[in-house]
Amino acid sequence: MSLFARESADGGRSVRHQPAELLRTAEELRAATRFGAPGANAVVMTMGALHEGHATLIRTARERVGDQGFVVVTVFVNPLQFGAGEDLDRYPRTLEADLEVAFEAGASAVFAPSVDEVYPGGEPQVRITAGPMGGLLEGASRPGHFDGMLTVVAKLLHLTAPDLAFFGQKDAQQLALIRRMARDLNFPVEIVGVPTVREGDGLALSSRNRYLSAAERRTALALSGALFAARDRLAAQEALRARAEALPGAQNRGEGRAEGLSRLGEARAAADAHAVAQAAEGCGAEAVRAAARAVLDDAAKADPPLVLDYLALVDPADFTEVSDDHDGEAILAVAARVGATRLIDNLPLLLGATLSTTFGATQ
Repeated sequence: MSLFARESADGGRSVRHQPAELLRTAEELRAATRFGAPGANAVVMTMGALHEGHATLIRTARERVGDQGFVVVTVFVNPLQFGAGEDLDRYPRTLEADLEVAFEAGASAVFAPSVDEVYPGGEPQVRITAGPMGGLLEGASRPGHFDGMLTVVAKLLHLTAPDLAFFGQKDAQQLALIRRMARDLNFPVEIVGVPTVREGDGLALSSRNRYLSAAERRTALALSGALFAARDRLAAQEALRARAEALPGAQNRGEGRAEGLSRLGEARAAADAHAVAQAAEGCGAEAVRAAARAVLDDAAKADPPLVLDYLALVDPADFTEVSDDHDGEAILAVAARVGATRLIDNLPLLLGATLSTTFGATQ
């Protein structure tokens, strides 16, 4: 069903994209995906209730495949990834608004199938299992969630046959598992991670944000606040360490970092002995956790309170907790409930190295 043809300005000339369509069946999808130029088909998978975060994924996909590429956005609330007591029935379904967001952002088509279309024989007996990583953090809090997620992602990758698939870094563990599945099972697709999009106050964009009252939202800001506090603590440690190492004659004397920091004699260092000690060791993992937890502990006393599910500093490769002497990439991840709403957030960090940037981080 062709809705309209989109046009965009390109250097003063009009560029006509492929017809924008709403597709309901696998047969319609197979016919539509033939429109794209070879090597330039992309998919953005969503459960609907599209917001600016989803629009960013779609725009990024459109930029990658160009005007002659085909970008399909899937809108499907997958029952397999909802556990007992979770919000399957409550999950927002706003297809008309989703179509407007998707097509405005550059989608060629929206594939919005029914449950029967995706699972024609009922719940599938053969499913993808998430393995050891699937039992950690989100997997421990939501048993079976990642098995259901990977099963539907695998089906949608087969149905859409993309060259590229775009997912948000906000769901960092999901992204890591999808990458692992694509690698382990030889899916011929490039999995592209897109940095987290945040609202002006720092809260990560989520369809669940709409459930928060004004008071609950104020408490929920502790999630991003904890991540930013940890990032800032790490940056301060690295600055102290760099200045200590740069002291004249420090290397010639064989002076260690602890001695250098001691000689530095900064009022800031004296006021925060723990941070100085961590900086001297060159790691900062313990201080990163402590800085984040301090913010979350304060939010637990708020009205309404934040109820922490987990705070973890993990290796992005397998989502296991990093050691205190970890050197390299890590992800600081947090999940908590405010009222009846469960929220997650994360921030990539770089430990034990000059912190000029973090990998993939946005505020």
